[in-house]
Amino acid sequence: MRTQAEKARSFRALHERPGIFIMPNPWDAGTAKLFASLGFEALATTSLGLATSRGRVDGTLSIAREELIANCREIASATELPVNADLENGYADDPDEAATIIRLAADAGIVGGSIEDATGDPARPIYDFDLAVKRISSAARIAHSLPFPFTLTARAENYLHGRPDLADTIRRLQAFAAAGANVLYAPGLRDLETIRQVVAAGEKPVNVVIGQVDPEITAQQLADVGVKRISVGGALSRLAFAAVREAAVAMRDAGSFQWVRNTFPSKDLKAIFQQGDLG
Repeated sequence: MRTQAEKARSFRALHERPGIFIMPNPWDAGTAKLFASLGFEALATTSLGLATSRGRVDGTLSIAREELIANCREIASATELPVNADLENGYADDPDEAATIIRLAADAGIVGGSIEDATGDPARPIYDFDLAVKRISSAARIAHSLPFPFTLTARAENYLHGRPDLADTIRRLQAFAAAGANVLYAPGLRDLETIRQVVAAGEKPVNVVIGQVDPEITAQQLADVGVKRISVGGALSRLAFAAVREAAVAMRDAGSFQWVRNTFPSKDLKAIFQQGDLG
C-alpha cells in the first residue's frame, strides 16, 4: 500500500510532467474503486455528488464540514490513487479558520484540495479581492507546512455566480498564485478562447471542469490551449441519476425492463471491489 507521501508526490508529478490528465470525481467508495479500475491516475471528490447522494442541494448549508471530511476519508481509503478534495470555501469567512480544513483533509488521507472564493451568501456571492487572497495565503501556509507536498488549488468562482468578468477572474487567479496556490481553477468557463486566456495569464497549472464547458470540446483541444488537468465535478453523478430516472420512467409508464440489459454485471462489480479492497 502506498503511503500518503507517495500519493502526494505522484499527484504533484502529474502536474509537472508534459501533457494533460483527466481526474474523474467519485462520490463514494464504490465509484472511487470503479474509476481506479479503469486506469485513471488520480481522483477528486465532488461536493455536488456528495450532496446528491444524500438527497440534498449542493452547498455548505446542506453538507456539514464533518460530513465532507468523512466523505474524503471514505474515498481516500478506498483506493491507492491520490485524491484531491473539493473543500468548498473552508466553511468559514475568516482566513485562518477556513484554512483549518486543509489540515482536516490531510488527516483524512487527501493529498490535494481546493478553496473557493464564493461566500455562500447570495447577497454577496464572492469575497472581496483582498479577503479572497488572504484566505488562499492562509490555506497555503497550512498546505506547505504539511510533511508531504499537498497540492493547493485556488478557485475563482465569478462565472458560477453571475459575474462573467474575465479580467477580475484572471486578476484573482494571478493573486492566488502569488499567495501560494499550486493550481488555478475558474469553474464556469465554456469556450476555448476564454480558457486559453486564463491559461496564458498565469504560470501555474490550470484545472478545467467539464460540465459547464461546451461538450463538443475535447481533451486534446484543452491540452492544445495549455490546460493541465481536467475534472468533471458532479457531472457523472448527474449522469447516473439521469440513467436511473430513465429506467424508472420506463417501468412506470410502459412496464418495460429493457434497461436491465445495460446494467453492470454483478460479477464485474465483484471483481472491481475485491481488487480494490484495501482493508
